[in-house]
Amino acid sequence: MTSISASRSVSTDRTDTGLDVVTGAFSYSGSAIAQALMAGGRTVRTLTGHPQRNGGRSDIEARPLDFDDQLGLVDSLRGATTLYNTYWVRFAHRRIDHRLAVANSRTLFHAARRAGVQRIVHVSITNPSLDSPFPYFRGKALVERALAESQVSYAVVRPAILFGGDGVLINNIAWLLRRLPVFGVGGHGDYRIRGIHVDDLAQLCLELGRGADDSVIDAVGPERPTFNELVTSIRDAVGARTRIVHMPGAVVPVLSSVLGLALGDVLLTKDEYQAMAAGLADTDGPSTGSTRLSAWISERGGDLGIHYANELSRHFT
Repeated sequence: MTSISASRSVSTDRTDTGLDVVTGAFSYSGSAIAQALMAGGRTVRTLTGHPQRNGGRSDIEARPLDFDDQLGLVDSLRGATTLYNTYWVRFAHRRIDHRLAVANSRTLFHAARRAGVQRIVHVSITNPSLDSPFPYFRGKALVERALAESQVSYAVVRPAILFGGDGVLINNIAWLLRRLPVFGVGGHGDYRIRGIHVDDLAQLCLELGRGADDSVIDAVGPERPTFNELVTSIRDAVGARTRIVHMPGAVVPVLSSVLGLALGDVLLTKDEYQAMAAGLADTDGPSTGSTRLSAWISERGGDLGIHYANELSRHFT
């Protein structure tokens, strides 16, 4: 797999306004990008569907991420040098699905072009494909194509999974390991996970934001543990004695759904498990992040999984 590709070179004659826009600056990856920008002296404006999450802070100007208001989006993007886009939906919920997320992304890119935004840095996913059987990965490929057709200078970063900060995946695996006598792993568990720390992702986005060429790059850390190795390292770090058992892959989404109902959340969808088992959370390209997942888990073992992180509450409540 090729980790970096350049599709065209664009003019470097840009006027830096000192202002950047980040979608979701009060959420996970968007917050890390916004903090890195402000640490570098940039002014940040966010487009968000959750303005109540600003915690009373005044250092980030918040505007609504309203895809039905094209003129409003254009006005909110006007004056920005770079748009850092983290908008997406992990799973379909109520009226929001991946097809709508693709359409919304096109609307956002069109508004950015009309507003005179000079560059877009877009957070995608490893191994997107227009032919993918998984709506998430197929939708991500469609968004990347829409971005390439936007006539705005762009960079695409492709993380597999993120860790660090208040991330959900590693924390909730730890939460389950602290509380369950048995933890089920689908199949042999030999599929690999190529995670990147959220702060490394943010620094990569900023580096690409300063560039000029259109590019696509995998956002991955230096380690590629198997899922077995990942779960075992989390179990050891939190001091749990949970027995790790292997089960048919078809059983995992069913058990996850049952647990999700009990927790009022979506733990793991069928598509997410199948994509991971198919190797789509892994790449063989060079590392673009420096933080080692194993070291981070070992250092954070005392805190991981103390509290459950509810995805539905974060994004839909």
